[in-house]
Amino acid sequence: MKKIVLSVWAVTALSSLGFAGGDMKDVEPAVEPVVEVVDAETNFYVGLGITALSTRDAEISVDWGGTDRQDRLGVLSFLVGYNLNEYFAVEGRYTQSFWHDDQTEMNGWSLFAKPQYPLSEDFSVYALLGYGGVNLDGVDGYLVDYDESGFQWGLGASYGITENFSLFADYTFPGNDMDGSYQGDNTVKADVDAFTVGITYNF
Repeated sequence: MKKIVLSVWAVTALSSLGFAGGDMKDVEPAVEPVVEVVDAETNFYVGLGITALSTRDAEISVDWGGTDRQDRLGVLSFLVGYNLNEYFAVEGRYTQSFWHDDQTEMNGWSLFAKPQYPLSEDFSVYALLGYGGVNLDGVDGYLVDYDESGFQWGLGASYGITENFSLFADYTFPGNDMDGSYQGDNTVKADVDAFTVGITYNF
């Protein structure tokens, strides 16, 4: 008799489970955890540029064809920067001449604030405003000695050719009315202008 009572109870319990929604096929699957993918891209960039640079007596205008008391130099420019956002960056540069037309060699450094404005998804314009130093030394028997730090500025544009690489071109003024000595005359002030084209890699 006990076996019969237990069997009836088991059948009743299973039937109640079915009517109460105990069908396993209706049970919703467990929710899987969402794993957030972290973007590895940073705002740092590095670059390399080739610079055509003019050094001259501050009393004469720049002439890329060359004049007396003026020298034309080929310069390598190394860049490192950080984009705080799409409108503002900070940038450092180091420059070193590798070729000179006549009488001078040069090296220098710059620290710039870089306001920038995107005109399209790939093209932007920017300004360079900062502080830096320029050192000019004579070669081939010329007595040139200028070493001065001060305000520097420039204007430029950048074009993104891929997701990471961009081309840039800018015109900067590393030195203006620099005190020094030219051929033993310490009353001659010097100006320095630079046109740079190059490429940057954005990490």
